[in-house]
Amino acid sequence: MLNPHLHRKDVQHLPMRGGFGEGLITAGKKNDQVVALTADLSESTYVLPFAKQYPERFVQCGVSEQNMIGTAAGLALAGKIPFAASYAVFSPGRTWDQIRVSVCYSNANVKIVGSHAGISVGPDGATHQAMEDLAITRVIPNLTVVVPCDAIEAKKATIALAEFVGPAYLRLARPSTPVITTDATPFSIGKMNVLRKGNDVTIIACGPLVYDALVAAEFLATKKISAEVINAHTLKPFDAKTLIASVSKTRCVVTAEEHQTIGGLFGAVSETLAREQPTPVEAIGMNDAFGESGQPGELLVKYEMTSRDIIRAVERVMKR
Repeated sequence: MLNPHLHRKDVQHLPMRGGFGEGLITAGKKNDQVVALTADLSESTYVLPFAKQYPERFVQCGVSEQNMIGTAAGLALAGKIPFAASYAVFSPGRTWDQIRVSVCYSNANVKIVGSHAGISVGPDGATHQAMEDLAITRVIPNLTVVVPCDAIEAKKATIALAEFVGPAYLRLARPSTPVITTDATPFSIGKMNVLRKGNDVTIIACGPLVYDALVAAEFLATKKISAEVINAHTLKPFDAKTLIASVSKTRCVVTAEEHQTIGGLFGAVSETLAREQPTPVEAIGMNDAFGESGQPGELLVKYEMTSRDIIRAVERVMKR
């Protein structure tokens, strides 16, 4: 079930980080083994409410992200379920080695939370806009990679990851984003959701750009183009079955992500289609560049990551 107000101007906007914070408290109530860690960013990552409610289950690691991941790995090997939260440029950005060896090689039950991901971080600029994190996490063995599309899904993902056994990376955007889903929308790790059925083109998106994919599909419908929209909230393990079922009908694909087109969703889709069913693909995302300071909306327009850009990509791929 989708938000019935999806395409109205008064569509609700909520921060994904808030959904994560709510989910963390819910998970903590369900299981007293859930603990939280941050690297001097408890307020920005929305871990603070958990820290206030469960101070004995919270570790403030200070500006020491690599130590935070090492500590989380130790807690996991001792039976805890640690959620280690920071900005995505710092973790997994600065913590890749610790994630690879201390967490994933050891198959430790650590949940890495990368907030403030994507170009929509805005004025903080290129140094704080994580556009490579999906590529560097997808490649690590044993690591599950989850990219919620809105605050409600972020909450569901957090609760699900607390129950899931194994290393995982949860990617969150900074700004408030449109609420696409409802409490009734299904969520299962590793199972993508078809949000809109169609026959002419498949639009597969992750994170905040799922909303833009749906807006694009709504416009395309007025042009007699039937777009199927898929929410790829889990990049690893990748749900090849749902993708192949869709492209078997549509025979062309557009991917949309707030990330480099190299190694992220476009990479996962292209790898899958190359193995299973070669299909024309167009990619919406960052084209091998760094971002800059600016308002989120301005940056998304400049770097061509909006519903209009998805529509243009659909026109290109259908010609192919």
